[in-house]
Amino acid sequence: MSIIALTGGLGSGKSEAAKQFAKLGVPVVDTDVIAHALTAVGSPVLTQISQLFGPQFLTKEGALDRAKLRTLVFTNPQERSKLEALLHPLIRANALKQLAENEHQLHPDYQILVIPLLFENNQYQTSIHKTLVIDCDEQLQISRAMARSQLSQAEAQAILDAQVTRATRLKLADEVIENNGTLAELTESVEKMHQKLLKICH
Repeated sequence: MSIIALTGGLGSGKSEAAKQFAKLGVPVVDTDVIAHALTAVGSPVLTQISQLFGPQFLTKEGALDRAKLRTLVFTNPQERSKLEALLHPLIRANALKQLAENEHQLHPDYQILVIPLLFENNQYQTSIHKTLVIDCDEQLQISRAMARSQLSQAEAQAILDAQVTRATRLKLADEVIENNGTLAELTESVEKMHQKLLKICH
């Protein structure tokens, strides 16, 4: 079963695209979902984050204060490296386990691995067969991220600046889905890409 890495910049619509692939019966492994599960209340990883960065990054209820941690790591590359060194190996191990479990499914001939920072970290290159980029205009990325995650424009721009450029992403992509329009248009584009991937993945 081929593994298609689905990626895209902040606010590009990769999560929505992944949902559409799932509706078509394609197995989807999402590294963001894995990261959220690993940092759930009471998890060992949460204890390590508290030890690394301080208890102020947990809420009164003991949950991860994602907004506060995000602000720290996207304004301080050294802190981001510390967080990535802790989380990335655990996320990758869980992702590879889920991908292996999906191999038992007979149809379709491919599965999707959602990796927001595919081109920023090289941990998955030996495991994937093709890369699929969800692309949209940068101003649209910022406005979507601000609306979805209650980010300020400066915060959204800082996250965007920490990612590879749109041009780099497009250059490295095997396939691209353009997502500057409506959800209906994205759904149609995913369906077309699904048909294409069924033909080329065996």
